[in-house]
Amino acid sequence: MDIFSLFGLFGGIGLFLFGMHIMGDAIGRQAGGRLKTVLEGLTSSRLKGLLLGTAVTAVIQSSAATSVMVIGFVNTGIMSLYNAIPVIMGANIGTTATAWILCLNTINGDSFLLRLLNPDSFVPILAGVGAFMLMFAKRDKWKDLAMIFLGFSVLMYGMDFMSAALDPIKESPVIVNVLTLFSNPIIGVIIGFLMAVTIQSSSASVGILQALSATGVVDFATALPIIIGINIGATIIVVFSGVGGPTNGKRAAIIALLYNVIGAAVVLAAFTLATRLGLTWGAHTMGYVAIAATHTGYKTLIALLLLPFSRALVRLSKRVYPDSPEEEKFAMLDTRFISTPTIAVQTSRDLTMEMAVIARDNALLALRNLGSFSREHGEKIEDLENKVDLYEDRLGTYMAELSGHEMTTADRSELSRLLHCIGDYERISDHAVNIKETAEEMQDKNLEFSGSAQEELTVMGSAVAEIITLTTEAFLKNDPSIAKRVEPLEEVIDNLNVQIKARHIDRLQRGECTTLLGFVLTDLITSFERIADHCSNIAICIIQSGKNTYDAHIYLDKLKASGDRFFRENYTAFQEKYQLPD
Repeated sequence: MDIFSLFGLFGGIGLFLFGMHIMGDAIGRQAGGRLKTVLEGLTSSRLKGLLLGTAVTAVIQSSAATSVMVIGFVNTGIMSLYNAIPVIMGANIGTTATAWILCLNTINGDSFLLRLLNPDSFVPILAGVGAFMLMFAKRDKWKDLAMIFLGFSVLMYGMDFMSAALDPIKESPVIVNVLTLFSNPIIGVIIGFLMAVTIQSSSASVGILQALSATGVVDFATALPIIIGINIGATIIVVFSGVGGPTNGKRAAIIALLYNVIGAAVVLAAFTLATRLGLTWGAHTMGYVAIAATHTGYKTLIALLLLPFSRALVRLSKRVYPDSPEEEKFAMLDTRFISTPTIAVQTSRDLTMEMAVIARDNALLALRNLGSFSREHGEKIEDLENKVDLYEDRLGTYMAELSGHEMTTADRSELSRLLHCIGDYERISDHAVNIKETAEEMQDKNLEFSGSAQEELTVMGSAVAEIITLTTEAFLKNDPSIAKRVEPLEEVIDNLNVQIKARHIDRLQRGECTTLLGFVLTDLITSFERIADHCSNIAICIIQSGKNTYDAHIYLDKLKASGDRFFRENYTAFQEKYQLPD
């Protein structure tokens, strides 16, 4: 094996990993949302969880993606840590599907069907079809299908490169002698561990072992320890990725480590004991299929051995990572979700909906506090505002990072809408604090509006309460038909603002109101109007969802120029509902 063979091996590994990456990403973009729905319904049977985790991972070709989804469900309370364990175990089995796919390389025969099933025959066709689809397809679904075809093709070509590079090994007595050292279980485990940690992929590591087996120098006693080491090494990667995550994410990572280490120790001990007792494994060398079968058999065996001890694993993980004194509110915003944008966008939407409800409740509480002042209400308004600020900061940072990743057009449109809306909801909560501060000023200075001014503020406050409620209902339901009722009400609130200011000037001229109360009144109705403006922005985002544009000015100009009947009818109805008293 010379330097050029090493070049080929290096290139083959690179192509293999790249093919797996683009194929897995494309499958994740298209299947992520549906797989999330499937996994969300999984909360009862351990066997069902094991099978479903296996099936899902076999489809998306990534145990990490499945684990990320499951950890997210644990963090949000959709799934308990106990119910997540079988799915994680199943994901470990499902990831062995790649090794079986590579077994296609062993298909040989003279018949047309067998020749067609050989990758040398159909992979060039897939590559060509994928390339043409990628060039001419317009829809995201077809583009992702093209990437799946191309990813699979690149993966198989990478395997061919590795096999060709390793082929000279069988003629090198030095290398063969080195490989015999791997039959020492401890050395084999170490080699497998280092392979997985270096390449950061258990599937690619097993693929290299399969390519090596094609040379005829790998037997069972060599392969099993290496496979055990590969699986421990792959778990270490998961543990490192969970170090900075939420508590349940850390627990899931430590469970994955314990599961693989305990399983490896049991199997390795049984293997060593059997060898010491004189059991021989035969001199037969292993090929692609035998390696794949050993890999799947090993993972299935440890899953069945440890599945009954799921509760014990949970208790052990809680000893390693006890409950935090404070709830980790934003555990859902796990950066590992970003590798599956559909899930990350949905997670962002779920938290934005929580933020919207808090901002709405804060504004409504501030309005109630005007008529029935309470220091306790004032403190709660400040607390709610701090929560909204925290949501805006965490969500804004997370979604900004997410926006730099490739995703479907629908997901990008939704992400853009959410980014617009969190800013408006944060400002609504800010104005709630402004209203609270005005109420406190009036209380501290013993100020009181005239009866007519109080009645006018009550009318405008009721209109503002309705527009906040209407906007948030439209956002939570993502319902444009409800959102279209917001703008007519916003116009009515703008008119109320103008009318109240004009009436205030009349009262000043008649000496019925003081200048100080005039400033207070202006502050209040300005906050009212600004809240309505932000509600209008949110409603426009909902109405224009999917159009990749959120220009409020263009939308409003077109709406007013068109003389929209729906707008006129709702405007008239709201105008009659919120008339100022004579």
